[in-house]
Amino acid sequence: MDEHLVALEKRMQQLQEALRQALTQHDTAQVNSLGQELTRTRHAWNVLCGLSEVPDTAQPEAQPGEPGLAVVEPNQDVPVRDQVHQALALLTVPASPKLLSQVHQAFFSSPLNTARMTTLRRDEERSFRSAPYGRAYYICPALTSDLLSPARALLALSTWPLEQRLVGPLTQRVHFLTSALRLADAAEHLAGEAGMPQPVQQLLLHYSRNIHGDAPRGPLDLDALRRAAAAELEIHADDDADTRAEAAQRARQQLGDAEQIFGNILRNTARLRRTS
Repeated sequence: MDEHLVALEKRMQQLQEALRQALTQHDTAQVNSLGQELTRTRHAWNVLCGLSEVPDTAQPEAQPGEPGLAVVEPNQDVPVRDQVHQALALLTVPASPKLLSQVHQAFFSSPLNTARMTTLRRDEERSFRSAPYGRAYYICPALTSDLLSPARALLALSTWPLEQRLVGPLTQRVHFLTSALRLADAAEHLAGEAGMPQPVQQLLLHYSRNIHGDAPRGPLDLDALRRAAAAELEIHADDDADTRAEAAQRARQQLGDAEQIFGNILRNTARLRRTS
């Protein structure tokens, strides 16, 4: 939980720095985009800190000369790219479009249009190659640890370290357990006197069934879910981390900036296979 808060705080600092640069360059479109993302990142931070019930009207409105800093409600017409970022920032691990939509529905009150995510990764890569690092972040694929190629149907954030964006034989289970812990922490802060929102509870019941092996008897027990997830994670985490660290080292040695983010092209994968 503390680690995720630190990551969100670091992200807010990055956005504030990028926003100042955009203001200096009089780039209104970038100012608006960064300002909206900063607002949503603050909202995610508030959710994890248990401050989600604070009304948005209590926050300062945008002042003249500060375009894009007005509060944006999570259920407004937020671009799919930003919605994917919200869900990934909450999970902190690569995820499928289906899971991203479920998480966004549960925690941000609106589903993601998975059909529109089909072209998102290609658009992000095209943008990066035309103007490298022109955006504060890119939605990118996770990369396979053996071929360093795009993993099928797994999205990540370019701002994550390479190790965090790589997937090996054990990684999907490790990611499942890690996301269970993240979502359990976030759900605990969302649950007020009215109890846990139903979409959040249904999502965590799915995690609980897949960790415990059957449906829990009685109400969802977040502490039991966390204990079970942490215990299994301890079994797999070290081996998985070693695999991803080795793959990340190869990627840094053999791939350029764009390929480290979006993956190796297929015709070159043979030479990048791990040596036996």
